[in-house]
Amino acid sequence: MPRFACGVHSWYNRAEMMLPEIKQQIAKVIAQTFDDITDLGRFEVGYAADARFGDVATNAAMVYAKDMKRPPREVAGELADALRGSKGFEKVEVAGPGFINITLSDARIGELAIAAPTSKPAIYAGQEVVVEYSDPNPFKVLHVGHLYTSVVGDAISRLVQAAGGNVHDVNFGGDVGLHVGRTLWAILRELGGEQPEGLANIAEADRSEWMTRCYIEGTRAYEDDEVAKAEIIALNKRVYEIHARNDHESNLAKIYWTCRQWSYDHFDAFYARIGTRFEKYYPESETTQLGLDTVREQLKRGVYEESDGAVVFRGEPYGLHTRVFINSNGLPTYEAKDVGLILTKWQDYRFDRSIVITGNDILEYMKVVLKSIEQFNPELVAKSTHITHGNVKLAGGVKMSSRKGNILRAGDVLDLVAQANKQATGSADEKVVLGAVKYAFLKHRIGSDIVFVPEESVSLDGNSGPYLQYAHARARSVMAKTDDKPAAKLDELGVGERVLARKLIEYPDVISKAVSDLMPHHVATYLYELAQAFNRFYEHNRVIGDERQAVRLRLVGVYADVLKDGLELLGVAAPDRL
Repeated sequence: MPRFACGVHSWYNRAEMMLPEIKQQIAKVIAQTFDDITDLGRFEVGYAADARFGDVATNAAMVYAKDMKRPPREVAGELADALRGSKGFEKVEVAGPGFINITLSDARIGELAIAAPTSKPAIYAGQEVVVEYSDPNPFKVLHVGHLYTSVVGDAISRLVQAAGGNVHDVNFGGDVGLHVGRTLWAILRELGGEQPEGLANIAEADRSEWMTRCYIEGTRAYEDDEVAKAEIIALNKRVYEIHARNDHESNLAKIYWTCRQWSYDHFDAFYARIGTRFEKYYPESETTQLGLDTVREQLKRGVYEESDGAVVFRGEPYGLHTRVFINSNGLPTYEAKDVGLILTKWQDYRFDRSIVITGNDILEYMKVVLKSIEQFNPELVAKSTHITHGNVKLAGGVKMSSRKGNILRAGDVLDLVAQANKQATGSADEKVVLGAVKYAFLKHRIGSDIVFVPEESVSLDGNSGPYLQYAHARARSVMAKTDDKPAAKLDELGVGERVLARKLIEYPDVISKAVSDLMPHHVATYLYELAQAFNRFYEHNRVIGDERQAVRLRLVGVYADVLKDGLELLGVAAPDRL
């Protein structure tokens, strides 16, 4: 799948769509100065690595000197002369082999800083975007992986929405398949047979845990007992028949539908707790028939082929591997259901972009599924982006498995953090607990495994969600100490004020990079750096009662607004008081 990349140059810190207004301003001067240059988008503008040499830098002269067959420093000198006097350009100097460093005026820095909290890229403006994530299976447990992918998916969804996308959050889960057969096998043993009335004895608070135990018991039986395995396979087929006949009346159907709903009720309660919202659940049972029909149709056209009674896609010609889409019993595999899913999402939304977020373990699997679809619907695959992430591990690194029963449940993680926060601060504030967990996940680049330490996640001294929440509350408390109005403009800035304002103007470009890369960690990293910059500012610059109070109040307000906006993009609450 296509992924986004961004290079890093030693002369400045580059980000896509960096200071677009300034780039446009430079491009206009280039067009006026050099008649033979028409491609005005090739050069780059970024923040200067060292503020002593300017605020922004450009390689425009070096890019176009080659085309003009002139020495870069000569072109840079001519362009620098033309740029001097441009609006907001206080100083323009040539550096190195032909870079141009530009120092912005205080007024321009102040203008950009004030606009920072509301400046967002329009990368997805007018686009329909489906974001699929979390994907728990009914009849199984919600574990820490589901918590992680829910947090990551929600943050990516928020970023795309901030960039103008009309976002549809959806969820896909296996309400048919062997795992259902395993759980039902154990449920029937618990109930003494197909006796749905026995479900009334399961307390509402115990339902999820009870089904989890049944899944573990059924899985062990499937792996260790051939008789049980045969019974589970038969139950699996009967579940498919329940859907085929739309059966809600037989005893097994009543047990199935009731327990499936228990799973969805549990999911809803969990998502409500963490603040994630879904527009639609896609059960596998609703995508299965379309997937089956499509695979069979494309089998006739040669996309898929028969092999030992099954239907497969040969991935080797594409550097991939072969996977089964319909097994020898005529039942669809996960692969066929995923074919049906992407086609169903297309029918429902006619999306411009479909983003699917899963664990790393199905990366190669999805490559095969998408490559098979590409053979008959390449446009659909071109609109799809698959993002994968690693696993969450507690210190000690014990590998967890829902099949073996050594599961770290999603709720367990929240409870561990609540306990750690209470020990550290005496508070069990749910906003702080959720902020700690979400930020601890999102500050890492998506892809690698994460070692999660609950005590670190709630620390007020380190790079944590609560640290940033308290930073925001602290800024709001400063502003609450006076009824005086902040300055309307930031035209003249002292040294400390300028340093903070310069950091604030980076925010829109950080969001642009996070959206382009679909990587929320860029936002998390920036917010932590910003909070540190503010602490340094506040240590040396008194706000209330200083002759510069109005200007500094405006800076504090913009800082708080940026913190709040950034935290909310990560799905983290930013309370005014803690």
